[in-house]
Amino acid sequence: MNMTSSDSDFVFGRHAGIDFLKTQDAGKINKVFLQQGVQESFADEVFGLAREKGIVVQTVPKNKLDRLVQGGNHQGLVLTVASFEYADLDDLLDQFDQEEKQPFLLMLDSIEDPHNLGSILRTADATGVDAIIIPKRHATGLTSVVAKTSTGAIDYVPVARVNNLVQTSQMLKKRGYWLFGTDMDGTDYRQWDSNGKTVLVIGNEGKGISRLLKEQMDQMITLPMVGHVQSLNASVATGVLLYQMLDTRNYHK
Repeated sequence: MNMTSSDSDFVFGRHAGIDFLKTQDAGKINKVFLQQGVQESFADEVFGLAREKGIVVQTVPKNKLDRLVQGGNHQGLVLTVASFEYADLDDLLDQFDQEEKQPFLLMLDSIEDPHNLGSILRTADATGVDAIIIPKRHATGLTSVVAKTSTGAIDYVPVARVNNLVQTSQMLKKRGYWLFGTDMDGTDYRQWDSNGKTVLVIGNEGKGISRLLKEQMDQMITLPMVGHVQSLNASVATGVLLYQMLDTRNYHK
């Protein structure tokens, strides 16, 4: 994932921090803070990766790391990094056309919980999603919590942020994309064919897909439920649908 250098953010946690040190240029990492007294093998790995990029590691007490990430589970490692930047959707679509791809895009309608967005990014990377589209307002953006929850996937799945999801949907349809929404009333997801230029739209955790956006859908799909609770966590529902996509697109290796 590209970065800007205007603001700082944090990447924390062992898996996310190590992955960032391995995959990102030194210019995208401002500082590395390592907790005093962590196990020697982990400290050696952090120092070794930082040395390769010419980055100084500062060893600090645990309470300093706690303050930096406001009580987040840092596991002894915090990186201050350039703030996350978003991909340009038009550029991505042009690139897909040039590559003659049949892209699979994920559009998230006002996902508010950064843990949900991070989990969705992780599953999107695992299932080969080409890009994620989110709105600029009334939704979580790319944050340190998202980065940690994604366990590194934030570096590999392009995320585009747009002003208006309805207008973006209309533009995508003109470019030959089929839009599929999620709803309690719809076609059983096991009958969903996700081949071709496809956009899967996932609604807000509580409200679902907004009415105006739902009107843009070519088809609604649903996850049958036989229990007493007739809803799933947004990231869990997304995961089920993405693996159905993976199956219908024959991506098995």
